[in-house]
Amino acid sequence: MIKNDERTILVTGATGTVGSEVVKHLVSSGQKNIIRAAVHSQNKADKFKGDNRTAVDIVNIDYNKPESIADALNHVDKLFLVTVHAPNIVAAEDISSTFVKEAKKNGGVEYIVKLSVMGADAELGTTIGRLHRQEEKIIEKSGIPYTFLRPTSFMQNFVNIYGPTIKSNNAFYMPGGDAKVSFVDVRDIASVAAKVLLTEHDDDNGRRHIGKAYDITGPEALSYYQAAEILSCATGKKINYVDISEADARRRMKDIGLDEWFINITL
Repeated sequence: MIKNDERTILVTGATGTVGSEVVKHLVSSGQKNIIRAAVHSQNKADKFKGDNRTAVDIVNIDYNKPESIADALNHVDKLFLVTVHAPNIVAAEDISSTFVKEAKKNGGVEYIVKLSVMGADAELGTTIGRLHRQEEKIIEKSGIPYTFLRPTSFMQNFVNIYGPTIKSNNAFYMPGGDAKVSFVDVRDIASVAAKVLLTEHDDDNGRRHIGKAYDITGPEALSYYQAAEILSCATGKKINYVDISEADARRRMKDIGLDEWFINITL
């Protein structure tokens, strides 16, 4: 049942690659909602100032402090959940458990949209996939209506992860061989997230999203070699993809300062 015309939607990871785009889509939707952006640093919240971002309510979350999660979820109707996998915070499944526990209090949160990863439910999945599946199961058992979004690799990885070596060496390095990936733009993921978050769930149109897991891909499966060709055309300079072993990938990632925990969930 709809509580009132104005809903409060909490977006966690609101300054991140996907979360920031979800906030943009929700704000620009034209619907009458309160958009609450959860941030880890008030300095990062500056991106929501001006440019019609005044509709965004900023809240600080420290995943090591459960009380901050409770405060962020106060009077929240819907939740876009991005869990953080990092060495200096509690385990991601513990974060999910805390969110679910607080979300259930006082009949609060009525709907959770979780950002997961493609292949989370695969029998022999990746490390990151298994982590996300553990979190999905916590939400499934909660009884709170949910939708899981399972995107493939982000197109933005070519900037955020491979960008440094593309700039320095005109090349990026990955143990991918000839495998093809349907890289997806995070703006498309955010568009899907906003669509399901803004749909009311007391009619047939809304209920069709409940309990569903949606794979989200780009329009075409490309090899890293093909991606390098596209980047070369776009930049006007030759950019190469170099296929390397997993061991070499680990060494390179360590050399550029990436932590062991990140390397383990990436490869």
